[in-house]
Amino acid sequence: MALSKSTREKLKKVSTPTIATCLYKKGFKNQFIQNVKSVQLGKPTMVGEAYTLRYIPAREDRNPITVFRNADHPQRVAVENCPPGHILVIDSRKDARAASAGDILVSRLMVRGVAGIVTDGGFRDSANIAKLAIPAYHNRSSAPTNLTLHEAIDINQPIACGDVAVFPGDVLVGDDDGVMVIPAAIVDEVADECLEMTLFEKFVLEKVLDGRAVIGLYPPTNETTLVDFETWKKEQVK
Repeated sequence: MALSKSTREKLKKVSTPTIATCLYKKGFKNQFIQNVKSVQLGKPTMVGEAYTLRYIPAREDRNPITVFRNADHPQRVAVENCPPGHILVIDSRKDARAASAGDILVSRLMVRGVAGIVTDGGFRDSANIAKLAIPAYHNRSSAPTNLTLHEAIDINQPIACGDVAVFPGDVLVGDDDGVMVIPAAIVDEVADECLEMTLFEKFVLEKVLDGRAVIGLYPPTNETTLVDFETWKKEQVK
């Protein structure tokens, strides 16, 4: 089922920590992509469905520089076929010694309307990528071409990225804290629950800044807390 516009907009309003807590409540403990960060903090929240690319270790007889001349090279095909609104997610085996992509390929994704790119490896031209109007997440910068260590092999198949299983169609949300992966089957309910959690956390933070103790407030074990929250919500719409 495709990600709806409504759910996409809801997820843009919530944080990855809130999503992590929501998924933990549902029994999902390992949905945060490890050791991946935005090339540029402060960009709008990234939301989109996963379109995947998998790398395996390169072998010299298969990966000379001339393979990029092939029209069916999987890396280039993935860049041209990743649907608008989706996120290209690359399994680089957590190896950032060679780049997963550079600014030309990421620019092409941006122009095509792709919502972002995530790799558990590295980017070359990372300073240029940071200036682009597309969210991009990696482990660290790396100058060598991917061919020195990686061979692009599979497109839009289940992968691992930063120790998280990513299936095509799963929904990724990325912000300054990192990237969460939401299983596609529960994304609508997660979006709704996270919106309510975000509202409650706003209420809690306001009360804490006013001097209220967290015990009984967060989590709301004091019976008056939820009553106060409902009153607070009504005041917000006046």
